[in-house]
Amino acid sequence: MADTEETADLEVTADPARSEREERRRRLTAWRSSERVLWRGSSEGRIGERLEALAMDAGAVHDLDEWVDVYGDGVVAELERRVAELLGFPAAAYFPTGTMAQQVALRCWAGRTGNATVALHPLAHPEVHERGAPGVVSGLRTIHPTQAPRVPTAEDVRGLDEPFGTLMLELPLRDAGFVLPSWDELVDVVEAAREMDAVVHFDGARLWECAPHFGRGLDEIAGLADSVYVSFYKSLDGLSGAVLAGPGPLVEEARAWRHRYGGQLFQQYPAALSALVGLERELPRLASYVAHAKTVARALAQGLRAAPGMPWFRVHPEPPHTHQFQVWLPYEAEVLNEASLRQAEETGTTLFRRWWAPGPGGPPGVSVTEVTVASDGLAWTGGDVRAAVADFAALVGEAEGAVGTGAV
Repeated sequence: MADTEETADLEVTADPARSEREERRRRLTAWRSSERVLWRGSSEGRIGERLEALAMDAGAVHDLDEWVDVYGDGVVAELERRVAELLGFPAAAYFPTGTMAQQVALRCWAGRTGNATVALHPLAHPEVHERGAPGVVSGLRTIHPTQAPRVPTAEDVRGLDEPFGTLMLELPLRDAGFVLPSWDELVDVVEAAREMDAVVHFDGARLWECAPHFGRGLDEIAGLADSVYVSFYKSLDGLSGAVLAGPGPLVEEARAWRHRYGGQLFQQYPAALSALVGLERELPRLASYVAHAKTVARALAQGLRAAPGMPWFRVHPEPPHTHQFQVWLPYEAEVLNEASLRQAEETGTTLFRRWWAPGPGGPPGVSVTEVTVASDGLAWTGGDVRAAVADFAALVGEAEGAVGTGAV
């Protein structure tokens, strides 16, 4: 009996799903209890807190005595109108997910151009994070103007040796480090696509924070494209959801495909209200986050450069193009995750969140993380960042020894 119980205990302990749940609980507990953070993610909130906050804030952006929405009217229609106006398009359609919005947009353009080939970066969201959906779901084919970790250029597009119907540009290109082209480069690449009789679609999941880098308003940026998708939960702290904005006929067709794809939900007022709150509260603050991210990134580099025993590091891009950027270090992800969590648990400061190894083919023993600067991060001075880096670097050495001996 004892042997059976011991075997069962070992099996439970070795359960990967249970181990991940426990690690997630540890992470959330550490991040939530930290007094100093650069940003707080929506996943750290508890259900009751999020609902209470939404109930308190929603009345400032919409009349809560109105009837709830049914299949996209009411507050959902108001959100569509507001986003279309912000982006300078005649129409917009709300989608429950950005993946669906983008799949529908690309499908509609393929039908209208008569060409199902989409030119996009190999690190773009549809290629990396959607399980092959463009080809599997929509029958689209993708080609890559460049392999370089940056947004494609006009030269890249003109160098393609086959026609394509749509050029999709992800702004910023998240998996390359939240990188953006210059304004002139963006104008040029759009013109290059038009020369090849293609339409241009912006994956603008994080378009909201691009305005400071380009020095242009959202409507002028979006106006370069034929259609744009934007997200509400990434930078605006909404619950979920996205909008596809574009010409009226395209958006009407997109609504039909939204229904076919299962996106015609009965009621969506909590998500729509949270998006309106984000547009009212977070959107005006994003420029300050972008500006302060440069201070944080510079101080991170200074702190890492001064850290004893730190072989090398990379802050990318430097300076950041938006309020998000990458940090690369020459350690295993397990070591850096343990050091990051211990810093949060022992000092009440969360400097870094999760680290991971680069994708397949990446160099061994190297890890990367993403840093976001939001409202909580505005209180950090350069000195605060450098002090936190010093604490983190010391914990990296301890974690490396612990991982090496199997103590973690």
